[in-house]
Amino acid sequence: MEPMGRKKRRPRRSFTPEFKAEIVELCSRGDRSVGQVAKDFDLTETAVRQWVVQAERDAGTRSDGLTTDEREELARLRRENRRLTEDVEILKRATAFFAKEIR
Repeated sequence: MEPMGRKKRRPRRSFTPEFKAEIVELCSRGDRSVGQVAKDFDLTETAVRQWVVQAERDAGTRSDGLTTDEREELARLRRENRRLTEDVEILKRATAFFAKEIR
């Protein structure tokens, strides 16, 4: 049984960049609050606020975090770093193995 007073968690949803841009545009017009836009589209207010902040970073009007391009580059570099680290480990093991074989 579910405890009383607790809301059931909503399944995680994903949204296209175009949809997020449309929501940010609605918020930036100023005729509706972020909370009202979120309510109208059945979104969480926190998610909409994060989209607005990220759009401001991408536009250069906010400098307290990474832009979307910088985030993508960081993720790519981390993947590459992990792969190269694994390659180095494999080469170390192979070197140790063949060094034993030669003796």
